Amino acid sequence: MFNKVVLVGRLGADPETRQSQSGVAVASFRLATLVSKRSKSGQKEEKTDWHRIIAFSNLAGFCGKYLTKGRLVLVEGHLSNRESADKGLFTEIVASTIQALDRPPDSNRNTTTPKE
Repeated sequence: MFNKVVLVGRLGADPETRQSQSGVAVASFRLATLVSKRSKSGQKEEKTDWHRIIAFSNLAGFCGKYLTKGRLVLVEGHLSNRESADKGLFTEIVASTIQALDRPPDSNRNTTTPKE
């Protein structure tokens, strides 16, 4: 069995950060990726897919400190299905690595993260 996801995209908003009931740092954000294909007429078409990313512990701290809306990031992780009372069943990516691929607005900021 194998469950791995690798995405490169841009944050749709600043990450939301919080503490879990057990005191673990949690960050979540939406990531936009582009899918390009050719239409039947040969025209290039692009579609934006949105992905919910969730990160824990030190990785969550990195997200809250260094990531902002519009940043280009690489996310590695695995798919997880979760059920919510208000949203029903949904899929999210639980990140194991997040790396910023562009320069932050303040160029003195770190752009790599420790692996968990």
